[in-house]
Formats: sequence, C-alpha cells, structure tokens
Amino acid sequence: MIPVKAATVLIDDRIGMTTLATDRAARRGRLAAIAPAAARLSGVVLIADTIAAIGFAGGLAGAVSALAGGRRRLAGWAALMLASAVARGVLTMMAARHGSRIAAGAKIGLRGRIVHRALARMLGGGTTAGQLVNAVTHEVEAIDGYVAYFLPARVAAMVAPLVVLGSTAIASPVSATILITTLIPFIAAMALAGGAAADQSRRQFTAMARLSGLFADRLRALPLILAFRAEARETQRIGRASADVARRTMGVLRIAFLSNGALEFFAALSVALVAVYAGFNLLRILPFEVPETLDLPRAFFVLALAPEFYAPMRRLAAAYHDRQQAESATERLDVTAPPAPAPARAALPAAAPAITFENVAIRYPDAIDDAVARVSFAVPPGKTLALVGPSGSGKSSLLNLLLGLAPITSGRVTVDERDLADLTPIAGWTGQAPLLVVGTIAENIALAAPHASRAAIAGAAEAAGLGPALAARPAGLDAPLDQRGGGLSGGERRRIGLARALLKGAPLLLLDEPTAHLDSAAEAALIETIRRACAGRTTIIATHSAALVAIADHVIDLGRAR
Repeated sequence: MIPVKAATVLIDDRIGMTTLATDRAARRGRLAAIAPAAARLSGVVLIADTIAAIGFAGGLAGAVSALAGGRRRLAGWAALMLASAVARGVLTMMAARHGSRIAAGAKIGLRGRIVHRALARMLGGGTTAGQLVNAVTHEVEAIDGYVAYFLPARVAAMVAPLVVLGSTAIASPVSATILITTLIPFIAAMALAGGAAADQSRRQFTAMARLSGLFADRLRALPLILAFRAEARETQRIGRASADVARRTMGVLRIAFLSNGALEFFAALSVALVAVYAGFNLLRILPFEVPETLDLPRAFFVLALAPEFYAPMRRLAAAYHDRQQAESATERLDVTAPPAPAPARAALPAAAPAITFENVAIRYPDAIDDAVARVSFAVPPGKTLALVGPSGSGKSSLLNLLLGLAPITSGRVTVDERDLADLTPIAGWTGQAPLLVVGTIAENIALAAPHASRAAIAGAAEAAGLGPALAARPAGLDAPLDQRGGGLSGGERRRIGLARALLKGAPLLLLDEPTAHLDSAAEAALIETIRRACAGRTTIIATHSAALVAIADHVIDLGRAR
C-alpha cells in the first residue's frame, strides 16, 4: 500500500517535472515568503469537515439499518445525519472566510513590499509605469487563490484521505484496498499532466502580465498616439499580444480539462468498484473469496464514504492552478527578501539650518555619466540660494538629493555640520507642475500634512497668496478640483504647491522652477509671495528666471561648474 499522505506529497512535488530541482526550490522559497502560517488553519477546518462527513455516513448507515429493522432508533440516526450536514456547511464557510481574510492580509503586505521597492528604485531597469501598476493589482491578486484555497486544500489532502481510509478499513478492509488501488494510476496521471500544466500556466501568466502592462502604458499615452495617428499600429500590437494570451490560455485549459478528467474518472471508478463490491458481497454472489462478509449498515457506510476519499484531492486539483499563478507572480515580483528596514535617523533641526555641499557627485542607477559632479557650495542659516544653469545641469538632482530621492556617489552633504545621511530628509518642496488630486482645494493643500487643522490650512493658503483665488470661488477652500485642476490658472496651481510646502512647516524650503511658464504679471506676483515665504527659512531655488534669482542671497551657476 502507498500511504495517502506520501501520495499527496508526491503529486505536489512531481508537478513541474520539466524544471530543475534548484528552480523548484527557488519557487517554493518565494511562495513560502508570502504564505502566512495562519493560512493552514483553514486546512485543519477542512479536516474537521471530513470527520463530519464520516458522521454523516455513519448516520446514513444507521438510518438504513433502523428502517430495515422496523424504524427503531431512526430519530437518533436522522439527527446525527442532520447535525453532520449542518456541521459540514458551517466548517466549509469558516474555512473559506478565514482563508479569504488571511489572503487579504498577505496581498496588502506584498503590495507594500512592491511599492517600497519601487519608491527605492529597486525594481530594476526597464520597469514601466504600466508594468508597475499591473504588478500591484493583477499580479498580486494571483496569490489570493494560493493562500485562500490551495494551502488549506493541501493540508486537508495530506490528512483527510487517511482519516477516510482508516474509517473505511474498520468497516471493510477490502473496500479500503480498492480505494488505495485506484489511487496509484491517479498519481501517475497527475504527475504526467502536472509538468506540462505548470509550464503552460507560467507562460500564460507572463503573457497576460505583458499584455496588461502594454495596455496600461498605451492607455496613458493615448493622446500622443492619436496625435501621431499611430492608433492602427498600436491596435495591431495589442491585438497580437491578446491573441498570444488567448492561445496560451487555451493550452492551459486543455491540460486542466485533461487532468480534471483523469481525477473524475478515477474518483468515479473507485466509487463504482466499492458499490459493485458491496452489492455483490451483500448478495453473496462474489466470484471470488474475500475475508469479510458485509451487512447492510457496513455496506452503506463504506459506500457513503467512498466519494469522500477523493474529495480533498478534488479541492487540491481545483486550486492547483492558483498555485501555478502564484508561483509565476512571485517569480516576477521577486518577493523572497523583505524590504530592508529604514535606518534610524534624527529629524532635521527646528531652526533654519546651514547646508553645505562638499564635492558632491550624483549618478543614477544604470546611468553612464554623473548627473552632478564635484559640486561645492554653502547656504548660511535662513538665507536663500538660487541654483541656475541650463537644463540638464543638475539643479533638480541636487534638490532631489536633499529630499532623499537621488543617490549621492561621492562627496558629503551636511546640515548644521551633521551628515545628511544621518537625518530624516524632511523639507517643504514644490515643483513647476504640482500634483493635483480629485478633491477640494483644502484637501489638496493638506496632502503635505493630512492631520493639519482647518485654521492651519487656511493660513498656509493665505501665506501662499491664494486669498484672491479663494475669494472668487463661493466654496472657498472647499471648492472642488478634478485631477487636471480644471479652472485653475498656472499661477494658482503653483500657489497650491507653495501652500503645501508652507503647511509642512519645515525649516528647509526647496523650490524647483516655481515660476516656469508664467506670464510676467503672474510671475512677479508669485515671486513676491515666495520672497515672503523664504523669511525665517533656509531656501534653495532651482530656476531659469532672472527675476527670481534677484531675491536670492547667493547664486550658484551649475553650467559654469560643469
């Protein structure tokens, strides 16, 4: 005899035979990284469901015996059947709910890892915005079925058939032997179909992820595609990718139907053989000798239990595609290593700090040349420095370095004689194209400090020069905005960005081209607002505007430095 637990593990291990053992170990490691131990509790609940199934079979056998004997004790056996049926329904619901809850937590954790790595530029080169969006939505969803259904089903499939087999063997050892005998060819069929299924599923998932990323990227670039009349070419490209996904999906379905057909065949065969054997044994017309003689209750008991022998493996087979999808997703997402914890850092000083750059060089990952090289300057506390120079000279990179968004490759930056790397990079910042989200003006300003009071938001708006714009709107700060900032002028957008920076309350203010593309009147008004905002703060401004440079205490020309 082959133990059912060992057989179940063999099915699980042999699927994917076409890959190397090291690849299998790597995939298991990635899956283990996202599999909470609590998910296996659902498997324990499914094992309890099997025990309830044994109770139902016992109640059925007892009820049949009571009917044959004149309905004595029929009510007790019927009550056992009813209680077992209710218990099975409750246990199945509990397993599904618990699995879904654990899967939701696992997906939140995995999305956090992906976003953390994306923000830290750890996803590697070549990742587009569409691919990133697809990763945190569609690809992460692929682990839902693995955690919610496959893990509990695997735990149940390793134990529940043994429980059924033991109960069957007590009533009829020959029936238990029949069940074991039908399991052997089933294992062989699943092992043969499994390798092809794993490979096809992996390719299909990769093709689907590629199509989703491509579609998301083209959707973002739709205005550009229409402007250059490239819609026909891009439609054909998406069509080819869709056809590839459809072809691979049909391949996966063919193998799934084959393996499912094999499972159903052997499950039906085992029940049929047990039924034939029990019937012939009851009638005493077996064509061969057996070491047992069944009575009516035992015959009904083994016949009712026979379908339960393959039920856990049915659940496992139904959820196996979920494991293959999760395997493919974790391989693409690379979730084996948790994100490194952020080092403990001190906060920026509360007073306006002195900033010093000493031979600083910045080079982004995969770049050939430095974005900034050998830059040195100092900003005294409470003073304003203007960074000027042609586009590409590194003005924005220096601001990004102070925000913790650019990598320093050599040199040193100090804040009040403390290394920038030892400080939390918190500063008030605004750029030439402030991001607007759907909501009110107040909510857009409060992005810098979500827990700020209404009075603080109103004060920041007034300090940023938004008073006339708010007075012209009946709702004031509660005026609604769409994501495009419809109804706002370019200067008003910049003032919202400046209000955010002021609401932050940081002693360091960083402004990246705050007056770009404004007319002279709007520029002059915003410059006066910026001049007032700089009071009491150390300010660094990246700009091409001579009028804005005029309010600075110090000027660094990066074009000359290069």
